[in-house]
Amino acid sequence: MTATARGSALDVIVFDFDGVILNSMPLKTTTFGRLFEDLGPEASAYVRAYHVEHAGVSRYVKFEHFYQKFHGRSVTPEESAALDRRFAELAMQELLRTPTLPGAREFLEAHHATWPLYVASGAPQYELDAVLGAMGLARCFKAICGAPPAKAEVLRRIVQAEGADPARVLMIGDANTDLAAARAVGTRFLGVGPFPEPVVWMADLTGLPGYIASLG
Repeated sequence: MTATARGSALDVIVFDFDGVILNSMPLKTTTFGRLFEDLGPEASAYVRAYHVEHAGVSRYVKFEHFYQKFHGRSVTPEESAALDRRFAELAMQELLRTPTLPGAREFLEAHHATWPLYVASGAPQYELDAVLGAMGLARCFKAICGAPPAKAEVLRRIVQAEGADPARVLMIGDANTDLAAARAVGTRFLGVGPFPEPVVWMADLTGLPGYIASLG
């Protein structure tokens, strides 16, 4: 850990991916709707709304929910894998063209040697590796952690791997899933996008250095 990190209130910073590093939520919402458009417009609208409401949850968990709702049974491993492949076909090239959130790239490139930086995301591991690698940002992270497992378990493993006091770890996320993980593990939390009081949040990451400095 660097002298700069030791002089701050934080020892580790953990980022969600979609909606925090990459402005990809609209694209993924549309893609989920397209996956189930053969079931009709109402089903497609439901899928899109469910994805937004449960942002940060693994798409494999969502596939299971949608099969239970629309087909009255569990999704098979083969069906889940096929949906995942189709999702990647529909979204991957667009993901590679999607811009980072304002302030994200600047912070990562300026501070990857200041703190151990991690990604904890509900997106699949292969997707995170491909997109962050293509963006030239993979080198900024000590580890990139995707689904499975669930977000809280990923965050808990990061804290344990660093031997860190959870109170000195910051989780940055845009969804209630991220907030719930931070509360379960006992880390600090910073929201991206609106959160109800008393949760502290900002519209993007341009103000992140100032926020960290304010922690003392």
